[in-house]
Amino acid sequence: MRSSETLSLRWADVDWANSRVRVRSPKTEHIEGKESRMIPLFPELRPFLQEAWEQAAPKAEFVVMSYRSIKQNLGTQFKRIIERAGLEPWPKLFQNLRSTRETELMESFPAHVVCAWIGNSEAVARKHYLQVTDDHFAKASGQAVKPVQNTVQQSAETTRIEPQPAKSAHEKTPGFPGFSASCDLVHECIVPLRGFEPRLTD
Repeated sequence: MRSSETLSLRWADVDWANSRVRVRSPKTEHIEGKESRMIPLFPELRPFLQEAWEQAAPKAEFVVMSYRSIKQNLGTQFKRIIERAGLEPWPKLFQNLRSTRETELMESFPAHVVCAWIGNSEAVARKHYLQVTDDHFAKASGQAVKPVQNTVQQSAETTRIEPQPAKSAHEKTPGFPGFSASCDLVHECIVPLRGFEPRLTD
């Protein structure tokens, strides 16, 4: 998601039952048919989104409540969080996150499907988003690709509990369906020592 799309996300946009999320797009809302798009509620994201829902104030409208003032910059705070985690911020924070995710998804889904989810065209994806990764080199040269299990995914696997019904003060959804029994969309990657994101210039 673009930073503006993150701030535009409302709890009413989350379809828990069908595992889909409506992404409103301020950047393309002036184009007919491009006001919003639907994306999957990926299993990697769901535990965090559910936790945020459970902690949200009654009748909260937006998923992200902080940094909504025009005087605040979401990217600036994002950079501070990265630095506090002991990592080096990468250029174009949100674009490179989108680039990484689009590259991952292209390994498992058709290009037109991935572009519909990311919200760009195949031409733009090829020119500005898709990356050549260490995994590609390893697979091409016949080397074993060492799986890197995301610690967050491990935590979600080991601490998964039965879903609880929504609090009565929250009336946007009747409750939460159970987590998927299996996470089909788990990607393996080699994380470079300099941080999580590649240094793209486009």
